[in-house]
Amino acid sequence: MSRQIDIKAWEQALTIGRPPNVVALFPHSRALIVSGKYIDRAMLSKGKALTMAANGRNYFVIRGALLAAQRANSCIIIEIAKSEGGANAYCAVNYWNMARQVNALCNELNITIPVAIHADHYGIKSAGDVEAAKIEIPTLFDAGITSIAIDASHMSDDKNLLANLELNPYIPKWAGLETEVGEIKGKSGLSTVEEALFLIQGLNAHDIFPDWIALNNGTTHGIEASDQGIHVNLTADIHEALTEYKVSGAQHGTSGNSSDRLRQIASKTRTTKANVATALQMISWGLEVNDYGNAILDDDGKFIKVKNEGVTEQMWTDMVEYADARGLKGGDYKKLNIVFENKLLGQPREIRERMAKRVEDFIYNMLANVLNTLDTAPIVVEKILETGSSDPGHKAQKIEDPDQWTSEKIIERASLITSNKGESGDFDD
Repeated sequence: MSRQIDIKAWEQALTIGRPPNVVALFPHSRALIVSGKYIDRAMLSKGKALTMAANGRNYFVIRGALLAAQRANSCIIIEIAKSEGGANAYCAVNYWNMARQVNALCNELNITIPVAIHADHYGIKSAGDVEAAKIEIPTLFDAGITSIAIDASHMSDDKNLLANLELNPYIPKWAGLETEVGEIKGKSGLSTVEEALFLIQGLNAHDIFPDWIALNNGTTHGIEASDQGIHVNLTADIHEALTEYKVSGAQHGTSGNSSDRLRQIASKTRTTKANVATALQMISWGLEVNDYGNAILDDDGKFIKVKNEGVTEQMWTDMVEYADARGLKGGDYKKLNIVFENKLLGQPREIRERMAKRVEDFIYNMLANVLNTLDTAPIVVEKILETGSSDPGHKAQKIEDPDQWTSEKIIERASLITSNKGESGDFDD
């Protein structure tokens, strides 16, 4: 039997559960925007469950995701990555307007389920990026972000850890926190237990307790070219090694994996967050996809548009012509987002609604039948009332000795790690 949210409990959660930045930004809102920490806690409480972190590359994805979560009585995360929605974005939805869009839609559609707003893959690739981040990260929270992923996995293990340490003071203590070891690049450079322990232990020594860790566990961003996908056993082994640090898993590149493999991730690992980006973009446009959202290509390597689904046939023709003129193929179709967002918003109502509805139906099926996320919304409300705060606190406590994790010892320890970072290249999505 479905567990519905008690209206009085929801009203109380709305009063005490919204983080201070959200209250300041939307003082009169009825949207239950919460810290990402609460979403993680709800999944752990239900057990063998992970919610979708839907990358809102366009307005229709965000609308469909919220409607799906409401229908599933599930909490959800709406996110955008730095490459998608940062200063050099290829999407019109970005770090600074995403919370505003979510808030407006929640109020318009009477969405009552809890939602976290996540700045995904906040990429750090150099010392210069660290300095720039000290200025930029506070602006994200000013704009309503309630959770962030510091992704310095592009760098060596010592620099990854040191960047996380240096940037942590700029992240509110109540905010959800994700860290990453092993850049997401498919079968190349798979993460190891040793690397993951190094990162989490070093953070622990400095009173930093991430809610999630993302791994390179075999999957990729974008359109998955093979069926290799997630290494479930590798993921489970790393999560087991991190047990005493109480960090959950964040699964990236979910679009490229079958429903069965995702069910294994839910049942065999401590993953509580599943990122889906490319699939939702393609679904909103009306392209033919398989059961887990991976776009299907014809014999000429072109996308297949489903008639009377998603955008109009003329709009799709315009999008393809634009892509062809610029040599865009496959995953590079993501670059159409910022160019066509306003044109898509200018389509007739019935077209806009069917775009969002297609996303809604896909996400609802994932939440209900794959990720085991049904009825997790009331759990978040209960946990807010239990803590009486917008901050549920940390899951873990300090175990490591900070004297063993000075900058000098971090560099020394990292030099002893045996790892293979894989091939070089641009793996951002």
